Amino acid sequence: MTGSTEPTEPEGSDGASPASAADPEQEQRDKPDKKRGALREFAILITIALVIYYVMLTFVARPYLIPSESMEPTLHGCPGCTGDRIMVDKITYRFTDPQPGDVIVFKGPPNWSLNYKSIRSDNPVVRWIQNALSFIGFVPPDENDLVKRVIAVGGQTVECRNDTGLTVDGKRVDEPYLDPATMNVDPAVAPCLTQEFGPVTVPEGRLWVMGDNRTHSADSRLHCTNRPEDIQRGILCTGDPVAGTIPVENVIGKARFIAWPPSRWGGIRSENPQASTATP
Repeated sequence: MTGSTEPTEPEGSDGASPASAADPEQEQRDKPDKKRGALREFAILITIALVIYYVMLTFVARPYLIPSESMEPTLHGCPGCTGDRIMVDKITYRFTDPQPGDVIVFKGPPNWSLNYKSIRSDNPVVRWIQNALSFIGFVPPDENDLVKRVIAVGGQTVECRNDTGLTVDGKRVDEPYLDPATMNVDPAVAPCLTQEFGPVTVPEGRLWVMGDNRTHSADSRLHCTNRPEDIQRGILCTGDPVAGTIPVENVIGKARFIAWPPSRWGGIRSENPQASTATP
């Protein structure tokens, strides 16, 4: 007798397949749970990304917008216009001190900030947007953060005379980053550019800084103190050296490269004025 098999009914009294036997109402209940799970994962990823970005800005690097023309032509900027956006290395000076020629960003000491005015809008919404854009470097921070070049460090003596030019420890410096056309003054003709100053012996732990656009830079020369008898002789910066220098602890970081605009992409070199060669 030949054996035969009868087709078996699938589970379920109505003969439906397991897939079709799923409860439609249960599927509808599961959909919101899946959406909430996806949103939760997305929120977690965004939070992690923001935390990483905040840590990077705080401890590693941060973008800054150049708001003035004091570092032309090395860095482009002008009051009220869109200047270079630079990336500032915040790690290097955790292990070493700023060196002559470094382009640094630093917090202006109190006596450098007396005339500083907030650049934020009085409108709270606009101010919030400005602060948010400042966080990513598209708007200057609302604080007196400045960018200058280190000319002399603690223990060194800086001085400028028209017959000898700018000197550090008695040796004339070489400044290839100065541009006569930008300054409207030729350093070969007027070595001190604006006025003779010094000698100033920089206190330990402090820096003497100057802008590359020497005739349009409110730097150490402007903030130093003067003895009345020397002012009469036309010589500045012969008083207390502290006022015209900045503490190393105020340095935020080293300007490394120009991030924006694309036409200006490139590194920012440390042109050591006290040496004949430049270091990257």
